Amino acid sequence: MKKLIVSQTFLVMGLALAAGAQTAPNKVGVIHIQNAIVSTRDGQKASADLSARYEPKRKEIEQKQNEINGLQDQLKRGSNTLSEEAKQSLMRDVDQRTRSLNRVAEDAQSDFEQDRNRLLQELGQRLMIVVQKYAQDNGYSLIIDISAPETPVLWAATAIDITNDIVGLYDKNAPPPTQAPAPAAPKAVSPLKPAPAKK
Repeated sequence: MKKLIVSQTFLVMGLALAAGAQTAPNKVGVIHIQNAIVSTRDGQKASADLSARYEPKRKEIEQKQNEINGLQDQLKRGSNTLSEEAKQSLMRDVDQRTRSLNRVAEDAQSDFEQDRNRLLQELGQRLMIVVQKYAQDNGYSLIIDISAPETPVLWAATAIDITNDIVGLYDKNAPPPTQAPAPAAPKAVSPLKPAPAKK
């Protein structure tokens, strides 16, 4: 996943909390914000909705890829029997379809990522309110997002990981869902890129 804008906010929030709690003992927590977002009921529903919205496009891309693979197989099978003109025609068709497929896949991937990032941003903003309240209520001076690759955390004890606490608190205070959430954790939505063409 791409880095969320909210991830940098945690360091700022932590510094602000530390400044306001100088008399309290320093208490540090870590959170994997991306896991927290997709583990909430709202995150699971958003992930399922996003997958469903892009499923027709994924199937379309897969069908186009299969058509290209079929033409490539036809070209291989006929390498000794097809005329040079027929081979050239098939190769041009494969090349044209591959370029077209790549454009469709890139557009779909871009749309998918924009929708996913927008949803993550919305959910992340709501989750930030829960994190801030949790930190204040539980005397934390600093909360660090360990899902951001540039975070300078090399190791953290599981005892200071508040991800599950935040997910539970978010779900407890979120409005009830219109549908029952899926019992299993959401699967990562696969990118819409086509499989590499056979050679």
